[in-house]
Amino acid sequence: MQDINELRDITFFENLNSEELEQLATISRKRKFSKGEVLFYEKDESRFLTLLTEGILKVYKTDPKNNEIVLHRFQYKTLVAEMAVFEGIPYPASAAFETDGSVIEIDFIKFKKSFLYSPDIAFAFFKSLTQKIKCLEDVIALNIVLDSTARVAKYICENQEALQMKHNQLAQYLHMTPETLSRVFKKFAKLGFIEKVGSSYIVKDKDALTILFE
Repeated sequence: MQDINELRDITFFENLNSEELEQLATISRKRKFSKGEVLFYEKDESRFLTLLTEGILKVYKTDPKNNEIVLHRFQYKTLVAEMAVFEGIPYPASAAFETDGSVIEIDFIKFKKSFLYSPDIAFAFFKSLTQKIKCLEDVIALNIVLDSTARVAKYICENQEALQMKHNQLAQYLHMTPETLSRVFKKFAKLGFIEKVGSSYIVKDKDALTILFE
């Protein structure tokens, strides 16, 4: 049974009273994962409402050549794959931890029966669903509409931590080769848009970068 004190600290459940939290704890469990471990595979049965509480989780699909196509990286304190659970369909992608992490898994059938009647919970749940739709729209815009230069510019403008990521990891997320990514970074540095500091970069001219993808 999940500790109610941890549940109480999660924004998603902040409006539940002690009795409701105790009831929620009886249908929940916490699981810990090491870096590289898989949370679920594509086509696995989706039975649990999953809340990422620690770590970074990547959601990805695998192409016919067994290459990973990263769809999104989730930070802690967020719901994961709730649309599949809500619709009662298999997971449409796989998920694995890029760091050590943990999740809280909640039996969705019991959760739906006992908690989705609450306006606060229902609103938070569907707000999370709309955020996932926005993530999908961003993936489409980033990887289909934009060329490689605009793709890199947009991503580093909107995700400052990207400048500290390893090039092969960032290249994988942006669906390009590390060599292409390096050429784009060198071009940006030469133009004064970014500057190399130690082993990473900082943005020097965000307005110039923004022009490339707007």
